Amino acid sequence: MRLRFAPEGWIFIIPVIILAALALLTQWYVAAIVLGLLAAFLINFFRDPHRAGSERHVDVLSPADGTVVLIKDIPDGEIWPGLTKQVSIFMSVFDVHVNRAPITGRIVHYRYSAGKKIPAMSHKSSTDNEQNLIVMTDGRGATLAFKQIAGLLARRIVFDKKEGDEVARGERVGMIKFGSRVDVFLPPNAEIRVKVGDKPKVALTIIAEIPE
Repeated sequence: MRLRFAPEGWIFIIPVIILAALALLTQWYVAAIVLGLLAAFLINFFRDPHRAGSERHVDVLSPADGTVVLIKDIPDGEIWPGLTKQVSIFMSVFDVHVNRAPITGRIVHYRYSAGKKIPAMSHKSSTDNEQNLIVMTDGRGATLAFKQIAGLLARRIVFDKKEGDEVARGERVGMIKFGSRVDVFLPPNAEIRVKVGDKPKVALTIIAEIPE
């Protein structure tokens, strides 16, 4: 299978590879080794593997690789009035950073908010950091939302879609560069299928079910 990369990565990968080759040709071996290791890191970071998870309409797939760091009930969420269930996934620099749609549906709301650069492991990053909020509804009218949240090292949040777009479960919707977090907000009837410490895979792991 051909290895895929996020297109945002080439602007970083190609110059580093060129510099590594020049360092090797000029026999500057220490620099060549350092640049070679950096190139390997960037290639790993910007990988975009093909993923195909559950197609059941009740399943909510993970929008990100990473580690579940928080599961909680929010008594009066910012997404909709009343109880909201939140699942937070921290992405280290070694995880795939491409984000994918957790359900098939329509993007009904998108909002960008500027903010701080608090480390993404901190739960304050969910409210205080630079972020995108995306709200989706499926064909049944079930609603969920997720946030792309910049971390301490994240330099840019990429969102490929816009309000009104129809997206398929597992379809790429964007990425966050260099360490970050994704929060998923679910309706009160959602059944959480992960626990803190689990390591979900983007577009593969079922993190919740929203029953009929």
